Amino acid sequence: MNISIPLKKGRKYDQVIAGAREVFLREGFEGASVDQIARDAGVSKATLYSYFPDKQALFMAVLTSQCQMQSEQAMGIEILQRPVPEALYSIAQSFLTFLMSDFSIQVFRVCVAESTRFPELGRAFYDSGPKQVLDQIAAYLGSEKVAQELKIDDPYMAADQFLQLCRADMLLRRILNVDTDDSPEKMDRIARETVATFLARYRRA
Repeated sequence: MNISIPLKKGRKYDQVIAGAREVFLREGFEGASVDQIARDAGVSKATLYSYFPDKQALFMAVLTSQCQMQSEQAMGIEILQRPVPEALYSIAQSFLTFLMSDFSIQVFRVCVAESTRFPELGRAFYDSGPKQVLDQIAAYLGSEKVAQELKIDDPYMAADQFLQLCRADMLLRRILNVDTDDSPEKMDRIARETVATFLARYRRA
């Protein structure tokens, strides 16, 4: 499997991505077939293969598109121009909403299950998802705007701490089906506590 193969785009590319997303969510990675994806996307198998050489490449394209969408929502210019505490809260809220979504949970389970057989899948998942989020938050925390209010010597360490605070215990409990309570109220409380704890650690005296 070669996930790094350049993929051409065309007018039906988004149509294929949308159909694949629904099938992967419904059937999982193993259960999803190229035939079913083509049917749900309303395209022929030949059209699908003209964009993607295999199911793994299609899966990663779906993941990348979702991560990019989440990133644009969480790290938009309008959000980053807000006062630092408000921006951090918005980032935490957006991250939690995506993290606890059915899509994110399913993708995480798939990548963990498949990463032994397909190490490239695990690496591609990390690079397009967690690493991208970490890089963007670290860049924000290392900005001049944030430096006026917070004293952060290692933006990457601080970004990792911020994300770990966001995850709390809720993600593991959801993945293991111990607790499916991911209500907006609970996520709001975690986001607020995350920001409060983070500011207490890094706010300038």
